[in-house]
Amino acid sequence: MIDFASQLPILMIVIPLFSAPLCVLLGGRQLSYVIALIVTWCTFAISLACLFQVIQTGPIHYEIGNWNPPYGIELVIDGLSGFVLMFVSALAAIVLTYGKPSIDKEIPHSKHYLFYATYLLCMTGLMGMCITGDLFNVFVFLEISSLSSYALISLGKSRRAPLAALQYLILGTIGATFFLIGIGLLYQMTGTLNMADIAGRLDVENGGRTLTVAFAFMTIGLFIKMALFPLHTWLPNAYTYAPSVVTAFIAATATKVSVYAFIRLIFGIFTPEFAFQTQHLDNALLAMALTGIFVASTAAIYQDNVKRLLAYSSIGQIGYMLLGIGLVSVGGLTATIVHMFNHALIKGGLFMAMGCFALRIGSVKLVDLRGAAKTMPWTSLAFAIGGLGLIGVPLTAGFISKWLLLTSSFEAGRWPVAALMLVSSLLALVYVWRVVEALYFAEPSESATKAEEAPMSMLIPLYVVIGATIVFGVWTDWSAGMAQHAAEFLFAGGVK
Repeated sequence: MIDFASQLPILMIVIPLFSAPLCVLLGGRQLSYVIALIVTWCTFAISLACLFQVIQTGPIHYEIGNWNPPYGIELVIDGLSGFVLMFVSALAAIVLTYGKPSIDKEIPHSKHYLFYATYLLCMTGLMGMCITGDLFNVFVFLEISSLSSYALISLGKSRRAPLAALQYLILGTIGATFFLIGIGLLYQMTGTLNMADIAGRLDVENGGRTLTVAFAFMTIGLFIKMALFPLHTWLPNAYTYAPSVVTAFIAATATKVSVYAFIRLIFGIFTPEFAFQTQHLDNALLAMALTGIFVASTAAIYQDNVKRLLAYSSIGQIGYMLLGIGLVSVGGLTATIVHMFNHALIKGGLFMAMGCFALRIGSVKLVDLRGAAKTMPWTSLAFAIGGLGLIGVPLTAGFISKWLLLTSSFEAGRWPVAALMLVSSLLALVYVWRVVEALYFAEPSESATKAEEAPMSMLIPLYVVIGATIVFGVWTDWSAGMAQHAAEFLFAGGVK
């Protein structure tokens, strides 16, 4: 008899993967929504069960078809992947629960089945990247999520949405090609695609130019996917012109999973010694991250479209995540993992608030949002709380991330990094204040005057996410504890 609990890892992939074509076959928008909603919440429940199992008994190894690795494909869930799987699936479920009114308004009814199918496929790809122990399948799932993202972005009602999707497709294809070339070179060197097996066979001390080239191709490919400055040019248009639900989902999950893949690449295959001592990647990461934080935050200040403002903010926040990796310490990596989680909540909540404004006001431009707090007080309050988290105000999740980065910078002797981080928070204060000032203190626009508060079906999920930014800003034992456990595990050698 099959033990159901032992099949949970594969079910996390199979359920959304096979439900996606079901949405297409059934066609009806209401039925497709119900299927997608049930599937996302079931996937979240499975990911939560797997995370608790990892906490209690250690890493989970699942062999597909009972073929032992490295000959068969293996699924692996450890502390880091379990943590990422949990918050990716949680946000996918919450955003979809929130998004029905927004989907009905922003996406043509004839394309709803396509939206739900690609949403589930995108979720499948993101979950698969986190769970697979096979390097080629990281590429496969990366492309599943990317191709689905292109389709989702193109569904935006603006005529610029297809162009934004095309721009993302071109740069995303370049990134994926680079990553695939690196995989091919590693396979040439080791004769295997299982990540643990590659790590065991790879001679990082005598790998020569081939190893360096493979490392460079894979690193640059992931930098494009995570939109690290200066390889970020696809992101502003994609976030701005995608449907509000799509932006909230992708902003909360996609770039975080790419950062996860980069962490796994460094600590699971190439080793920190090769990346940071031989290739000196730490200095490059710190330089790119800090430059990106300042350039993107400055650009955000001058935006009149709030979705574009938040898009540039996201580029800067990716810089914070890479800063922690560049510090090359358990504390720095802990800060990175915590910030992946916290920023997913904060930015997901902020874009969900933008979806509420887009529904009721019909615009997310600052000039149209003036005075919206009078007619949409709960949505405006949610944005204000999320903005405080983005700045890093105490008692918010964003403060915990930045505090851990600051203390890790001091411990690593990187005083200039800490000083620049403090200055960058002032830039975040400026661009968040521009929106808050427009919402609360400006003369109401005609659009805002006629608006009414968003429906409860959107406000409740919005406040679940925004409330979580407060909860995990006060109660840090779970999020920071999980992140520290994962960081210590990776520095100790990770899954063998």
